[in-house]
Amino acid sequence: MVLENRLGLINQVKLAKAEEKLSKQKAKKLYDSGKIDKIEVGTFKGLSEIHEFLFSEIYDFAGKIRTVNIVKGNFRFAPVVYLEHSLKYIDQMPQTSFEEVIKKYVEMNIAHPFREGNGRSTRIWLNLILKEELQKVVDWNLINKEDYLSAMKRSPINDLEIRYLISNALTDKIDDRELYMKGIDVSYFYEGYFEYTIDDL
Repeated sequence: MVLENRLGLINQVKLAKAEEKLSKQKAKKLYDSGKIDKIEVGTFKGLSEIHEFLFSEIYDFAGKIRTVNIVKGNFRFAPVVYLEHSLKYIDQMPQTSFEEVIKKYVEMNIAHPFREGNGRSTRIWLNLILKEELQKVVDWNLINKEDYLSAMKRSPINDLEIRYLISNALTDKIDDRELYMKGIDVSYFYEGYFEYTIDDL
């Protein structure tokens, strides 16, 4: 089933290509416009701002809490009935140490508040928390796709693996534009989007 979209596309392949192109352009603009520095750090409100900015040209639900339950493989994300409560809880979670930040990131992934585009938005959100709290960001180029996906799959039970992967990919190049742009490409690659590189857009 193809998600209802503002582009009027009913073919999944065409929608995926358009979504990648348009939202990557917006990810680039998010950084270059300086808007990224004005986003509230570590809250659902901030994550919602990122999601809306990336996907508003494509989906009506951009930045809005999902109204349907979603499952990936055999994992069921937070049920809609508990979602608002979960997001309030996540907002209150501490984020002063690396371990706390990763716990918060894992909880937000379990919440999966949007209908589509959760991973890509939440990885930007994670880097903003790490930047503000620890003066570090993740160099996503250093984390293998399969390692990342399997660590995230296991993270609700144990976040040790994802913590290990991310801790080994931290850098203090917090204002490096090229690192951010390459990170967007990797983030999209994790989700199966690799038609365009951000430099081409």
